[in-house]
Amino acid sequence: MNDLGKKILLACALKYHAEKKLPILIARGEGYLAQKIINLAREYNIPVMKEEVEGLVCELQKLPLKKEIPPELYMAVAKIYAYLYLEGKLRTSL
Repeated sequence: MNDLGKKILLACALKYHAEKKLPILIARGEGYLAQKIINLAREYNIPVMKEEVEGLVCELQKLPLKKEIPPELYMAVAKIYAYLYLEGKLRTSL
């Protein structure tokens, strides 16, 4: 939320790095940029999760781009991948 108590749209994009076997943060943003990330994901049929998993988006906003996520976020990211797998939305060409 901002200083006026309004919710701010946040978005992050993860990509699984097959060689390192770790997810990498490839995009993050708030407001207009967050909406652009979401729109691009939908345009390219990349699954979008609206529900936040344990404050993950807020934590990812603090990280540098194109770096592996830290071990303390593995469980939250694993929940996202599990959800996508169970919903049949996980891309096999990771």
